[in-house]
Amino acid sequence: MIEMRVAGIALDAGTRSPIVLLKDTTERRALPIYIGQDQARAIINALERQKPPRPLTHDLMVNVLEVWEMSLERVVVHALHDNTFYALLTMRQGDVVHEIDARPSDAIALALRTGTSIWVMEEVIADASIPVDQEADDAEREEFRNFLSGLRPEDFAQRGKGRSVNGE
Repeated sequence: MIEMRVAGIALDAGTRSPIVLLKDTTERRALPIYIGQDQARAIINALERQKPPRPLTHDLMVNVLEVWEMSLERVVVHALHDNTFYALLTMRQGDVVHEIDARPSDAIALALRTGTSIWVMEEVIADASIPVDQEADDAEREEFRNFLSGLRPEDFAQRGKGRSVNGE
């Protein structure tokens, strides 16, 4: 899994649909997830730390968690099927851990309100992320190629710690 953070909300130029943009901690990969207008507003409110006069749905959920002495431990975007992302909320109440299916937009809105980490499975990143820093990706690829070209078979020989090869 790769930890990600919310970089912001954008609008698709063609459809004018909101997109929540997640970025990895190195800012090398971005994951755009299309969401609804209401979910975009909930995420923006959390990003801007706006408190409504009365609790909205995500605020209500946070209040319920607090009253029931539950904590949101992490959010995981774990799958992508037919252009639909799937997320899990990992919640703890004492020694009991629950995993609850959620839309990524709702999971993200809750994570922002509770200061909880957001994780994405590597397979989802591989399938749906976009490069943010192409130059860094190219430089890393070239560095790896140079490393591989300098390897020799004896570099893979197993060496004991402080012992000779035959165990003496």
